[in-house]
Amino acid sequence: MWGLDRESKKPLYQQIADHIERRISFGEFPPGSLLPSERKLAEQIGVNRSTVVQAFAELRSLGIIESRSGSGTRVSQFKWGASPKHTPNWNRYAEGGSFLPNLPFLRRIREALSQDPSLVDFASGELAADLAPTSEISEIMSSHQYASYLGYDNPQGYIPLRQALVRYLAEYRGLQATESSILITSGSQQSLFLITQCLLSPGDAVAIEDPSYYYSLPMFQSAGLRIFRLPVDQNGMRPEEIRGLYKKHRIKMIFTNPNFQNPTGTLLADERRHQLLQTASELGLPIIEDDPYSLTDYEGLPRMPLKSIDTSGSVIYIGSFSKIAASGLRIGWMVAPNSVVLRLADARQQMDFGLSVIPQQVAAQFLESDFFEPHLSRLRTNLMYKRDLLIEALRKELPGEIQFHIPKGGHHLWCKLSEPVNDAKLLEAAIRNGVVFVPGSVYGSDAGFVRFTFARAKSECIGQGIAGFARALHSLRN
Repeated sequence: MWGLDRESKKPLYQQIADHIERRISFGEFPPGSLLPSERKLAEQIGVNRSTVVQAFAELRSLGIIESRSGSGTRVSQFKWGASPKHTPNWNRYAEGGSFLPNLPFLRRIREALSQDPSLVDFASGELAADLAPTSEISEIMSSHQYASYLGYDNPQGYIPLRQALVRYLAEYRGLQATESSILITSGSQQSLFLITQCLLSPGDAVAIEDPSYYYSLPMFQSAGLRIFRLPVDQNGMRPEEIRGLYKKHRIKMIFTNPNFQNPTGTLLADERRHQLLQTASELGLPIIEDDPYSLTDYEGLPRMPLKSIDTSGSVIYIGSFSKIAASGLRIGWMVAPNSVVLRLADARQQMDFGLSVIPQQVAAQFLESDFFEPHLSRLRTNLMYKRDLLIEALRKELPGEIQFHIPKGGHHLWCKLSEPVNDAKLLEAAIRNGVVFVPGSVYGSDAGFVRFTFARAKSECIGQGIAGFARALHSLRN
């Protein structure tokens, strides 16, 4: 990532001007495209606005950019004598297409973290470096010889990894599978993308939990699906409303995250599990079960997935390494009927010709190594420790101002503020106070809810982060 060299003899304004000119010459800012405002660019780079004003003046003097009152600063359409008549309107292309961008709040959080990595991160869903099995995976990689042939692999995924997953699923998830019923993906996101694109059609109605992680995924809207919600309380999703949704909207699929649900951290109660499976079976509805957090059960007794008690073949099961080991390996899996696996494997092959075989080899070896179980034990202990630090900080900084249900596993704490505030204003105030979180509206909730993810933040920064959040909240109320 580019940054100013404050030790250089070249003036800061000239460094900025050279950097912008380079980005223009590379086509990142085509002729006619709008540049960031002087104020915004100054904030991004960390300089006084006057420095950016001077840089823009330099570029204007060279005819590279042009400014008009009320319309901002744009790249000159006649730069170096080039005619703009046949220049593609890249902004229009970028705003078009059927695949929607991430939600604005999520883009803002990503932007803030890229600009200031020192922010206390209660937003990101991945494990912190101190929770990942980095040394174990390094040892595995250094002690094994990897594929002598690096061509395309089986479109369903590396066969030894699928075989290792058969054993893993039986031992840890109480789930019987065969290697032909498993599809290796790059994670839960790709599994969900393949399902929405290949098993559903535009206009189809689906049911998701409310609030729900799925609500934050534009891929559902991109696929043209109609989304209907099933309320979640402290016992998880309420399945008694499924029949009504089916009768009224002819829902075709149910998406659920029953174990330590994202964002609420709740567990689906046993009686509701059976009710959900029975209702789905009677109506012939598929259930998509995303199960990333079960092995983080702090008591070391992971709740079994719906798939393990599914006697009618209603459930497609999705799992991933991202929340329990290493998101950078990009390894996930799906257990489904073979006809579905073959259909999705064919679609995925059209996208990318399959995953890299080397991360799949590493994942297979880690699953079957002596490292796996001790890693899970440490992960649970450390996650619970971070959860407790977060709760302690909230009780100290916001006594009586915030409510939450204490989760027994997972990465998230779902909180309700005693008095709702504007989500956008609260997020911006939090960023100014050195912390990021995810507003509840991202998951379909009303204003006044927030999700704190404690897996990413460093333990020693959790108290500092909540203190910053409290200052932000109080600044809006005062």
